[in-house]
Amino acid sequence: MRGVLRTALVASVFGTGVVGALVAWPISQVDGSITLTGDVNRGGYLARASGCIACHTNVEEGGVPLAGGVKLDTPFGALYSPNLTTDPEHGIGDWTIDEFAKAVRQGISPSGEAYYPAFTYPFYSNFTDQDIADLWAAFQTVPAVAEPSRDQEMAFPFNQRWGLKLWRAAFLSPPSTEPVEGNDAVWNRGRELVEGAAHCAACHTGRNLAGARKSDTEHFKGSASLPGGGKAPGIDYDTLQMRGWTVESLAYALRTGIKPDGDAFGESMGKVVMYGTSFLSDADRRAMATYLMDEHMGG
Repeated sequence: MRGVLRTALVASVFGTGVVGALVAWPISQVDGSITLTGDVNRGGYLARASGCIACHTNVEEGGVPLAGGVKLDTPFGALYSPNLTTDPEHGIGDWTIDEFAKAVRQGISPSGEAYYPAFTYPFYSNFTDQDIADLWAAFQTVPAVAEPSRDQEMAFPFNQRWGLKLWRAAFLSPPSTEPVEGNDAVWNRGRELVEGAAHCAACHTGRNLAGARKSDTEHFKGSASLPGGGKAPGIDYDTLQMRGWTVESLAYALRTGIKPDGDAFGESMGKVVMYGTSFLSDADRRAMATYLMDEHMGG
C-alpha cells in the first residue's frame, strides 16, 4: 500500500512538474521592433483580403464593424471573435505595433498567451514588416467601440491555454506563399493570396480530431465540419474542373458571389465575398482564380 502511495505521489509531482514546465515554456519568437511607416489604404486592402471584417463584425446582431462577438461553434466549445477597434480597454487601443505584429504573425497575445487557432494567424506568419505596418496604420483609423469581448466557452481541458503550446508544436507550420520558379507573376500572386492572406484552406481543407488541417492529404478537398455544422466544398483543381468552373467564372464569383449555374454562394462564402473578395482588384481576383484552376496548384 505504501509503495502504491509513493508511486502515486511521484506521478502527481511529475505531472505537476510537466504542466508547470508547459505553462512556463515561452512560445513567442523575438522580432525586431517595427519602425516602418504604414500605408492606410494598403493596410485596409490587406485587412479585406484577410477577412478581418467578416470574422470580427457581428452582423446578425447589428454589431459595429470590427467590434467582435461573432460566435464560432467548434467540437471543443464556443469561441467569440474579439473587439479589434481602438478602444483602449476592450479593443486594441492600448497595444503597440510590436504586440500587434506578434498577435497577427505568431498568434500570441500581449500578455503572452496563445490564441486559439480559430484565429487564422497561421496563414499570416509570412506577412512582412511592411504588411504589419500597413495593417496597423489601417486599424488606427477604426473608431473605438466600448464593447467587451465575450469570454471563450471552451470545455475542459481545452480551456487551458497552455495546452495550445503542444498543439502548436505538433501542427503549426508557415503557409506556402513564396513564389515558385517557373510560374508567372499572376500565378504567384494568386498563390500568395490563396495560401496566405485569404486563408482559403481554413474552410476548404478537412481537419483531424485535434482540429488541425490535413494539409498533406486533403488540401482544398473540402470540409464537412465547419464551425456551426456547416460544410465547404472542394476547391482543388479536379473538383473545380468537374463542376464546370473556369478562371473567368471563378474570378466573377469572387466579385459577385454568383456561381456559373446562376445560384449564389451560401452564407459563409457569401460573407467572404461581401466583406472581402468583392473589394479586391480584378487583377487579384483573377490571380486567385488562376492559381486555383491550375492542376499544378501548390507548386
